[in-house]
Amino acid sequence: MVHVPVLAAEAIDWLRVREDGTYVDCTAGAGGHASLIAERIPRGRLIALDRDLGAVERVRARLGGYPQAKVIHRNYSELAGVLSEEGIERVDGILIDAGLSSIQIDTPGRGFTFQEDGPLDMRMDPSRGPTAAEFLAEVDEGALAGILKEYGDVRMAKRIAAAIVARRQRGALGTTRDLVGAVSEALPFVKGVPDETRTVFQAIRIAVNDELGGLETAMHGAIDVLAPGGRLVVISFHSGEDRIVKNALRDASRTQRELHPDGRVKQAHPPRVKVLTPGTVTPGDEELRMNPRSHSARLRAAEKLEE
Repeated sequence: MVHVPVLAAEAIDWLRVREDGTYVDCTAGAGGHASLIAERIPRGRLIALDRDLGAVERVRARLGGYPQAKVIHRNYSELAGVLSEEGIERVDGILIDAGLSSIQIDTPGRGFTFQEDGPLDMRMDPSRGPTAAEFLAEVDEGALAGILKEYGDVRMAKRIAAAIVARRQRGALGTTRDLVGAVSEALPFVKGVPDETRTVFQAIRIAVNDELGGLETAMHGAIDVLAPGGRLVVISFHSGEDRIVKNALRDASRTQRELHPDGRVKQAHPPRVKVLTPGTVTPGDEELRMNPRSHSARLRAAEKLEE
């Protein structure tokens, strides 16, 4: 299957790539965005990150003809540390394509899809952290209901959480099919696979991988390491992701006042970025036809101001 990078042309345009610039692709994935950047910087440098070792190996092979590119197995929440290790103080552009890659979805053994049976894993980095099965074996029922509601906007989250826990208690929660079964048991009045199954999988995946916490850390780290005039481009797919991106850019684009305990202004910190996209950039009709999975993609961009 061909994996098409989402909003590829738009992302590269907003990055305003220079042939001698230094850039970071924080989510290398299948290497689509990374290859578009690498071919435009013959005298520059590209650092491509991914927390999924399989993705790292694929992108290393894909970028083998670009000596200016280096692919590193790390979570983008560690962006500042990675650049420090590479001896890079400032970069000219950063791209974050948050969420799940098509390759991860299309691999049943990873446990991300409810459409085929597989182990209940869901880890973006299979080398560390608890699997979804291990997470669900320990999580409190009330906390699980909150996760389903917050990360998936799941209707009847309490009923579904109770059904998942009931499955867990009888030792029948080790595969994606088991999780689908729990959702169906919670909603016996629905014929076939309930629509809520997709958002249940989404919510559990986000929790297992701490995706929103990692994105928030990455946003602050990215703004810190951008050079004046450098650009940050972020593609998100979930309302929670987009909210984090929007809030981080909004806060960084405003004057921040540090106050004394009595309320007097101690110090005023000027805006750090200029937001370039007043709203969000979304896929056009042609991209939606070519890549239906891009329908929820939202792009925001900002430029670092002089410090």
